[in-house]
Amino acid sequence: MKYTQLGRTGLKVSRLVLGTMNFGPQTDEADSHAIMDAALDAGINFFDTANVYGWGENKGRTETIIGNWFAQGGGRRDKVVIATKVYGNMALDGEAPWPNHDKLSALNIRRAVDASLKRLQTDHIDLYQFHHIDRNTPFEEIWQAIDTLVQQGKILYVGSSNFPGYKIAQANEAAARRGGTIGLVSEQCLYNLFERRAEMEVIPAAQDYGLGVIPWSPLHGGLLGGVIKKEVQGGRRASGRAADTLADPARRAQIQSYEDLLDKHGVEPGEAALAWLLTRPGVTGPIVGPRTAEQLESALRAAELELSEELLTGLDEIFPGPGPSPEAFAW
Repeated sequence: MKYTQLGRTGLKVSRLVLGTMNFGPQTDEADSHAIMDAALDAGINFFDTANVYGWGENKGRTETIIGNWFAQGGGRRDKVVIATKVYGNMALDGEAPWPNHDKLSALNIRRAVDASLKRLQTDHIDLYQFHHIDRNTPFEEIWQAIDTLVQQGKILYVGSSNFPGYKIAQANEAAARRGGTIGLVSEQCLYNLFERRAEMEVIPAAQDYGLGVIPWSPLHGGLLGGVIKKEVQGGRRASGRAADTLADPARRAQIQSYEDLLDKHGVEPGEAALAWLLTRPGVTGPIVGPRTAEQLESALRAAELELSEELLTGLDEIFPGPGPSPEAFAW
């Protein structure tokens, strides 16, 4: 496994990030623990979760599964850089959240950190991420809360998720005005071959402010994982984002061209999509969310895959990015 610095920090993290969103809803606790053991054995030291994962009636379940894994000992907690998130409410589906039990007020951040620490069975969170922007809470209040938690040793670094470029700038300028606050060190965003809009503003902002970019949904909901080939072979049919995209004949033809190109080069589509992200400027590592041990093995192969210049050029022709900013939308 290869490692890199997380943004401008001294923290070393693996080029693949283990996403845990499936732990609980789709993968039971025993299999989740087996996947985490296999990931750690393979050298993946960067695990990502969120306080709301588990969803529905089981919000917080994923953090609990990870906490139970940490509790098994064997150096598990010491070897892992654990990242979790705050923003969403923890009320059961259909229930209105109690006031101050969601978003990024100082009160909710304090409450949410303590709850995550309890579920994770640890005394600190390595990377605490804002899951979304909060339009009603000023960054001065947010950073005051974060500074207190850092001083208490409950969190070490802070990142953002789903932030536009201008909010990354606002957040880190507010941190700079406070002095002594490191500010955001990472941004977790939707970014893959099919969805490249982050290249226009988010990634340039992240690079300018020294944030590591952590792409989520690197296969775009399975769309880039050989979905048409699987359909033809009678395998798992597309659903969600992938199914919606394939309903458009032009998009389906685009995905078919992608699969044909990779078939020509003898490369598995899902592995190529992950490997492509590892070539992108500013990317720390994509989040892989395996439901099974076999899916983890595929992601590990992608980390070692070298894409030829011919193949990279072909991928750009099928999925052209927006181009540099502001030239992409200006003269």
